[in-house]
Amino acid sequence: MKKHQRKVSRASHYSLGDLILAVSSCSKNNRETVAAVADLLESGQVRLQTGGRKIRARVC
Repeated sequence: MKKHQRKVSRASHYSLGDLILAVSSCSKNNRETVAAVADLLESGQVRLQTGGRKIRARVC
């Protein structure tokens, strides 16, 4: 049986503010928003970039 593979689409470029707004529209409160954004950054599902260079996000 074949496993379904996800097609990885080309990365979209959004600001950190756009990410926070998108997450906050689906979360119950500010704490949940911060936790979700921190998890996305820590897991590598979302990457920060400036001037074409990737920035390492350190979640404390």
